[in-house]
Amino acid sequence: MSLRHFLRLNDLSVDELYGIIERAQHSKALHKQGTAGKPLEGKVLGMIFEKASTRTRVSFEAGMAQLGGSAIFLSPNDTQLGRGEPIEDTARVLSRMVDIVMIRTFGHDKVERFAEYSSVPVINALTDSFHPCQVLADIQTFIEHRGGLTGKTVAWVGDGNNMANTYIEAAAMLDFELRLACPEGYDPDASLLESCASHATLMRSPEDAVRGAHLVVTDTWASMGQEDEKQARLAAFAGYQVDHALMSHAAKRALFMHCLPAYRGMEVSGELMEDPEISVIWDEAENRLHAQKALMEFLLAER
Repeated sequence: MSLRHFLRLNDLSVDELYGIIERAQHSKALHKQGTAGKPLEGKVLGMIFEKASTRTRVSFEAGMAQLGGSAIFLSPNDTQLGRGEPIEDTARVLSRMVDIVMIRTFGHDKVERFAEYSSVPVINALTDSFHPCQVLADIQTFIEHRGGLTGKTVAWVGDGNNMANTYIEAAAMLDFELRLACPEGYDPDASLLESCASHATLMRSPEDAVRGAHLVVTDTWASMGQEDEKQARLAAFAGYQVDHALMSHAAKRALFMHCLPAYRGMEVSGELMEDPEISVIWDEAENRLHAQKALMEFLLAER
């Protein structure tokens, strides 16, 4: 078996992606019935965090425990990475001691370099460029509520960030139309947009992006590490809030998602977040747990 990593969504084939989601749904059902097994008993997950997170840490740590394995949390204060040890050295040592690694960091080049020198599977749990674990959970959530995304229209409203980039990859993989409404100066990766131009369109108007969409997605306007840009971003993103008025332009029975944490009254209204007819953000958050469990099973089985 070959060594597989999950650094971007398109590291999976379409069939593999759907297989992982099918396994995630099955695992979710077994967990709720109390009949899930322990397929990863004795396995250890190393969790490297250079960016803090609630959902990422809990979903991976709880997921590994539910699968029968264990997880080790490593912050910059807990490793020599935080003291300047080369990533290559950490990768070669850590991967001899654990069975799988997840990394949540800033530059995408860090997870790529770690994976290059790792002897075990590596999962990108978020970089500044991509957030494939979250979009995997988003796809699972839409399938559970409305069926497949193929042929549908998805609207991204807000910052052209790591989530937007990963949705662009998802659109090309799963054959849906993606419209991205971003203020000027906050566009997604230009080369990625160009390569997926048949599926992804950049525009400035949130209303135009949302019109007829089956799914509307947003994210915080200022991500971790961008706190000093907050005031400039608040001004730039004025008019990009997702609320009931904006959702009225979407297709009938359209869904709303947000990867959280959310800032009510900024990128999303509190009323929309709490509307169970439209917002599926709590299911979306829970599905991080189940999608990542299935992903870890897949990567370890491939190994």
